[in-house]
Amino acid sequence: MPRIEIRTEINAEKEIVFDLSRSIDLHKISTEKTNEEAISGITTGLIGMNESVTWRAKHFGFYQNLTSKITAFDRPNYFADEMLNGAFKEFKHEHHFTSLNGKTIMTDYFDYKSPLGILGELADYLFLENYMTRLLEDRNRIIKEFAESDNWKSILNS
Repeated sequence: MPRIEIRTEINAEKEIVFDLSRSIDLHKISTEKTNEEAISGITTGLIGMNESVTWRAKHFGFYQNLTSKITAFDRPNYFADEMLNGAFKEFKHEHHFTSLNGKTIMTDYFDYKSPLGILGELADYLFLENYMTRLLEDRNRIIKEFAESDNWKSILNS
């Protein structure tokens, strides 16, 4: 099972970064190129413990639905979301937040299992792991941009 680890240093308060990371509205902004849309569950605002969202998105030329649920929550230090339904056999995305020298270190651990056995493993090797890494890096870049400017207020104060 592949594990993607991404560490992002952000010059903003941990609480702001934490809340931006669980914002449905900011997630929509960060995934514009895959046309992600929240179609059921929590579809706007901040998602919390035991809440779920179903996303509809276009990946590899096909529209897919993916439902994930928040399964662990310790504001502002940690939360995890896990897939309930979707294209993966399973996934868990852990979000860790620590303060260091006035900055926030956001660390993502994304563990997933592709469907289709050996074909899924081949897809991981050839393109899927890189594709998922880029999606997460794009998401974190947007979180960083919003957190380090006043733009976070338009997301968290609405």
